[in-house]
This record gives sequence, structure tokens and C-alpha cells, in this order.
Amino acid sequence: MATSPIFRHSPPALRRRPEKPKETSLTLFPQAARHGNCEQPSSASTPPPVDHRSEKPAMELVGIARLAASSPRAEAKRGTEYFLLPVKSILNECHSDRVPFRWTVNPYRGCEFGCHYCYARYTHEYMELDGGDFESKIYVKQDAGPLAARDLGNKEIWGEHIAIGTATDPYQPAEKEFGATRAILEKIALREGLSLSITTKSNQVVRDIDILKQINARSELMINITITTLRTRLARLLEPRAPRPDLRLEAVRKLRGAGISVGVNIMPVLPGLTDREADLDALVCAARDAGAQWVAARVLFLMPASFKAFFSFIKEKFPKLEDRYRDWYRAYGDAPESYRQEIKERVEKLRRKYGLDSRPLRTGAQSWRSPQLQLGLGGNDNEIAGGAAASFASAGSASQISDGR
Repeated sequence: MATSPIFRHSPPALRRRPEKPKETSLTLFPQAARHGNCEQPSSASTPPPVDHRSEKPAMELVGIARLAASSPRAEAKRGTEYFLLPVKSILNECHSDRVPFRWTVNPYRGCEFGCHYCYARYTHEYMELDGGDFESKIYVKQDAGPLAARDLGNKEIWGEHIAIGTATDPYQPAEKEFGATRAILEKIALREGLSLSITTKSNQVVRDIDILKQINARSELMINITITTLRTRLARLLEPRAPRPDLRLEAVRKLRGAGISVGVNIMPVLPGLTDREADLDALVCAARDAGAQWVAARVLFLMPASFKAFFSFIKEKFPKLEDRYRDWYRAYGDAPESYRQEIKERVEKLRRKYGLDSRPLRTGAQSWRSPQLQLGLGGNDNEIAGGAAASFASAGSASQISDGR
């Protein structure tokens, strides 16, 4: 099986993929002014306006912050800086009883899609960076393939679910440049009997249909495509660099055509913006028509760092909603329970109308088996929550499922 050219064993240093003569990013990741940065995308590498490192002396930093401060810059384009982050592992163990999985994978720290509501902005604060840098300073985890191979050989992985894309999108634009997600999937494809889910807003996932089909033949695989609205102009405002909703629906169609289990996450549902019954009906109907097998939804949850960015966005673009958001969220937390219950019932009604499940059903794939040991542990047919990474993260356990390494 081919190995990603970015993450070969020798030399160990991360390398970029060669530049292709034809530029395709303008269709997949269209130009858009970034929140707090109106610089237009550019294919040229330009020096950053300010140094990315923490203002603290390096000797005062610890853990991931110290690693981030010493990470070399690999590239700067589209107004975004990319840094190579040395890490000790790729699989992150989750210690929360609020999520139905034990292991998470986030090939990148930060996400160029720049969704104004993103809960995971706070993860940049671990690196002594402002949450506002989440979409402009992207950290690529080095040696993702070899580290994934080593982590997957750990017997503690046996019989456990692995969720990819719990804090950052594994198919953001950086994936085209660095291939970290692909490198990890190539190692997963060598294993048998895993339980795996991938959550993404990008139709770039179809690039890996070949490797996903190999994984699906040997393990249990579920793909969650996140779509918050079918209204293209609204989606571009909310998610400046994410692929258009129609492209994501086409990805659902292609994944199902390849025999892969796929559903749609309506996460988050944004009060006053994407919650109209007619809009939700159209979205669930489109998901069904594209071949989605389930639809999962959850109302917006805001971490403090996310509230800061999102409230500024609301104040500028939707000032009539400012008082409502200020009253409901008060800088942190959930919308009122009554509203969340209303949306839950509305989505459940639409599921029944269009014959969709709320989550994927486990297919009874074999339990984890090492290619060397060939040991079977037995399976079951219990349900595993679709889109659990986004749902439970929004529910307030994000710190448990983000990769703190």
C-alpha cells in the first residue's frame, strides 16, 4: 500500500507535497475575507505580520505551548501560516463518561475553515495563543503516519472506537498540502476489526474513497458530514472557507455510492439563523435524497473563547440578534432548555418524515485484530452515536476530546 509522501519513515522530517501546476483550491476553498483579516488568499509564501510565538520567554512555557513556540513555519498562503508541530502520539485517550468513545484523532491543531461559532477555539489557548488565531495559525502534527502505526499497535486500542475530527477538521485545506489525515488512514487500513468515525465539513473526503473502501472492508467505518444550512450565502458568512453545502451533499452521495455508511450532522443549529422549520425540512430532505442514513442535530454551545469571536460576528452581521444571544448565552454555555427541546422535537419529527435514523447502527464488525497476532475479541450490535464528537463536545466536554498533546 502506498504511503503518503509527506510522512515517510525516512527522512523523519515533514515535507510538503509538490506544488501542482493547476490551482484547485479556489473551487474547493473559495476566497473569503477572514474574520479580523481581510488579506486575500495568495499562493505566495509571505512573512507573517507578527511572530507566532507566545510573548512569554520559551523557558517559561511548558507542554504543548513550548512545542508550539519552537515549531518551524512550513508555509504561509491564503493569509494562513502553517507550522510543523512535534508530538508524541496521534491517538488521544479520552477520559470522559459523557462520550461513547475512548480514542480521538486530530491531525491538525487549528482549522482554516474559520467557522465563527467553532467551540474548539479554546484549544489554541493551550499553546498560549489567542482563540482568534485558530483559523490563521495551523499546526500540522509531524510524523502522523509512523506515530499512528505505533499507537494502533497498542493493545489498549482493542475493541475501542476511534473518532477522527473531534476538535479540528481532518480535511481542511492543510490536508491538501501536508496529507496528515491520509497518512493516518493508510495505517488504519492495515488493521482489522476497528471501529472508526470521521467528522468533516469538507467534500475533500472523497479524495480518500479508495482507502476508505479498504478500511470499510476490514473494519466498521462511519462518516459524518456536517451541514448547517443549505443557504449558500449564509453558509459562506458562517463558515468562510468551508466547501459549499451542495458540494458536501455530493460527497454524501459519492460515499454512499462507494458502500460507506454516512450521515449528516446539523451541528450547530444557530438560533435565529438556521433554525427555521422550513430550512431544517429542506436540509433533512436533501440529506435523505443524497443517501444519508442518519441525521444528528444539536443547538449551538459556546465556550468562552468561541463566544468572544461569535458575538463579535453577530454584532456586526446580525445586530438584531445581539440582545437575544447576549441574554441566552451570557458569555458561556447552552441556549435555554426549552429552546433546545423544541429543536430536538422538530428534528425528530423530520427524521420520521424522511425515514432517517438519529445515529448509525453498528454493523457487527469484528473486534480489533493485529495483523501479526490475528486475535479476535468478539463484537456486538450496540448503537454508537453518530457525530458524537461534535455533539458531546458542544455539550461541554470538549476539553475531554480535544487533543491536548
